[in-house]
Amino acid sequence: MRTFGANRSFTVTKPFMAWNMQDLAAQRLRAQRLIGRPFPSPVDAVRRLTAVQSQDYPAAKWALGQRSRGATDAEIDRLFDSGEIIRTHVLRPTWHFVLPEDIGWMLDLTAPRIRQGLVARHRQLELDGRTIARASEAFARALAGGRHLTRPELGRALRAARISPEGQRLPHMIMLAELDGMIASGPRREKQFTYALLDERVRKSRNLERADAVAELTRRYFQSHGPAQLQDFVWWSGLTMSDARAGIKVAAASLAHVAMDGRDYWFDADARTGRLASPVGHLLPNFDEYTVAYRDRSSLVHPDSPFEPGLFALGSILSNVVTIDGRVKGAWRKTSAGVGVKVEVRVMKPFENHEVAAVEEAGRRMSRFLERPAVVAFQKR
Repeated sequence: MRTFGANRSFTVTKPFMAWNMQDLAAQRLRAQRLIGRPFPSPVDAVRRLTAVQSQDYPAAKWALGQRSRGATDAEIDRLFDSGEIIRTHVLRPTWHFVLPEDIGWMLDLTAPRIRQGLVARHRQLELDGRTIARASEAFARALAGGRHLTRPELGRALRAARISPEGQRLPHMIMLAELDGMIASGPRREKQFTYALLDERVRKSRNLERADAVAELTRRYFQSHGPAQLQDFVWWSGLTMSDARAGIKVAAASLAHVAMDGRDYWFDADARTGRLASPVGHLLPNFDEYTVAYRDRSSLVHPDSPFEPGLFALGSILSNVVTIDGRVKGAWRKTSAGVGVKVEVRVMKPFENHEVAAVEEAGRRMSRFLERPAVVAFQKR
């Protein structure tokens, strides 16, 4: 028996054919570096995960922080402001953290399908091809020369070009400019986000032929998120099932395969497999890759704690969740408390002492990340 891991031990005990949902959850925790050896830095975390959903910016920072050695909230702000981590619309019609080196080929691969899925909405918003082209020209003029502008400032640039930014027109025109590879995130201006011209923000990005890009995305998803099914990859990537099958065919040499309960799962061929040897708790944020990156989320549900939507802020398992050994057992929220924060935990069933201790350890990890005292408080129902 081999034991390894940084925060919690992880023991190899079962062959593939004997896997169950708990083993699957444990393997995903390890693949995403929520247990075991953390990534050296948040940049390494984004590189391995390829794209990290980030429309909730503070939540996405905490997602990276839990996977990176010694990372702090302030450090990730610096990486974002300096452009070492970029935020843009890619994969699906929402923001993701990506690295400058990957943004080009990922946009080329996934932007066309995102745009296709928005055609009806753009018709409702009266955004035709000519209006979209004029908006892009207005953005380019406003941002040229290294200028970084907020969303309201881009709205004023549209008005100056006699284009209405009212309602949802402005965010959709900005998204289209992102999908076209014209603009991406700029440095924050205090608490406001800015946009910059992508060519001025990113000096070097890889270019891949489409077939190579499909294979690259397939390999990287299953290595960093596996074990996962093809339907999970299709959901996460926004690609077609035909693309997913083609990607698996090319990437198969670097992946391993296991069948469980009549479903096929793929994962990193070099991954060490096994189960958790001791309880581990996590305070996972909204839209964490551990919850959002799969279409089939059955492994998240604890067999002894049926999911209760009313317990969660968004009524969804994609909101702030408390997990024990990778299975959802409660919800949490963070509030300011003087110089520190209070983490209020609501559970579906009373926790055992060892589970309480695991969540309190997760609270200490959050305290180190925020560089502020964090107190975990279990609420009575």
